[in-house]
Amino acid sequence: MGFITNSTGSYFNRSLAQMADLRAGIERTRSQIATGRKIERGSDDPAAAAQLRSIARREALAGVEGDNAARLGQDLAAGANEIEAVTALLQRARELALQAANAPLGPDGRQAVAFELEQLGQELFTRANAVSLTGEPLFAGQSSGAAFTRDALGNVTYAGTPESGAVPVAPGTEIFRGLPGSEVFEFNLNGTPTSAFAVLGGLAAALQGGAADPVAAANAAIEGIDAALDTTNRAVTILGTRMAWTEQVEAQQGERMIVLAERRSRVGDTDIADAIARLQQTMTALEASQAAFARVSSLTLFDALR
Repeated sequence: MGFITNSTGSYFNRSLAQMADLRAGIERTRSQIATGRKIERGSDDPAAAAQLRSIARREALAGVEGDNAARLGQDLAAGANEIEAVTALLQRARELALQAANAPLGPDGRQAVAFELEQLGQELFTRANAVSLTGEPLFAGQSSGAAFTRDALGNVTYAGTPESGAVPVAPGTEIFRGLPGSEVFEFNLNGTPTSAFAVLGGLAAALQGGAADPVAAANAAIEGIDAALDTTNRAVTILGTRMAWTEQVEAQQGERMIVLAERRSRVGDTDIADAIARLQQTMTALEASQAAFARVSSLTLFDALR
């Protein structure tokens, strides 16, 4: 095969290498079209691969924060619903206190009012120990146990922590998941700490013979019930504000996810139209190279045979 000169051999080597590169490019482009991914390995484009890893981390974090915001919204809504029910309960208790203070009730009438107040007190205790959809207490702060406990004498005590835990819902943003029961059911009355449980329980006991003047006890209880209503109304306002904030954060989180998805698409997704055009161009170039290689090979062989 001495008829192949050095220049001819060099041409063959370059042509073969060029055709190999073109075939590799065709396979790569076909794979990009089939998978929709522009980058299959980090070595294909290290800078773009680094961007995709950064975007993936941000998307993962945004997903966690989005889940946190969704659960937070559920917890805040559940807490607000319970407090609104407590507000209605206290309003009924106030009606009963007014009745006991102003209507001429006999012993049987006072017993009937006291019985309903006891039922309201039991419902109040149940709602104060309400739990979220995931079984976590709504009003125990950061404690996992019951928010309130009741001793053998019927005295109710707050058993939770003084603050609720904060939930991260966006970069640099945390929102408290609720209110501790001490800020919902307990308050000061004329400078003395008390609670809605104590006010309702005290009035029920007074109407059952625990007070020398049931009418005066009922009048005094009205002030306590009004203070309890002020406390629950304030709590509903706070939770409503946090719910609105959470909804705004969720909307912004959704917009950030769209931006990240668009950026990921620009960096890592295949532009199908562009890829098809490149594929056609590369195939045309390969066909031209193969044809040129065949012509040169034929001429070289012809010269060798003459």
